[in-house]
Amino acid sequence: MNRSLLDLLRKGGYILYARHGEATVGIDQPNLNFWNCFTQRNLSELGRRQAVYYGQILRNLRIPISYPIIASPFCRTIETAQLAFGSANVQIDPFLFEIYRLDENLSSAEQKRILDSLDSRLEIKPPQGSNKIIIAHSFPKGISLGQIPNMGTVIVKPLGEGHGYEIIDKLSLSDLAKL
Repeated sequence: MNRSLLDLLRKGGYILYARHGEATVGIDQPNLNFWNCFTQRNLSELGRRQAVYYGQILRNLRIPISYPIIASPFCRTIETAQLAFGSANVQIDPFLFEIYRLDENLSSAEQKRILDSLDSRLEIKPPQGSNKIIIAHSFPKGISLGQIPNMGTVIVKPLGEGHGYEIIDKLSLSDLAKL
C-alpha cells in the first residue's frame, strides 16, 4: 500500500467511512427495533475481532481521529464502533439508517433525497489535523460509495460545504493493515 496515503491520513482532513464488521448472527426482522438487538443481524465473533483489529490498526498507524465516532443506529454498527474506539467515544446518527434503506425498492426521489443528504455530510471537513470516522453500511452496487466489504473503508476527502468531496481510495481491512 502506498506510503503517501498514510502520510495524508496522518495530516488529517479526511472522512473514513467504514462498513461494520462481519454480521452473520440473526436477520433483520420486518419489525426491526433499534433498542432490541434480537430483531437485527449482529456481529459474529469474526466481526468482533475485525472491529477490535480496525481500532488497533488506526492507533498503530498513528492516524489522528476526531471524536465522537459516528455510528448508524444498528446494534452491529454501534458494537463495531465501541469495540474499535471505546463505548464512551461513539455517537449514534439516526440518518445513517437511510443508507441501509437504499437496498429497498425506493422511489428515485427518495433515493435522491438520501444521497443528497449523505453528500452534504461528506462535504464537511473534520477538525483541523484529524480524521472523522463513520461506521455504517455498504451501498448497493453503483450507488454513492459503492459496495464495501466487512470492515472495509472508503477514504473521502471533503472539499467543504457545497463543494462536494473526492473518493481517495477504498481499502479492505487487510489493505489498511498494510499501510
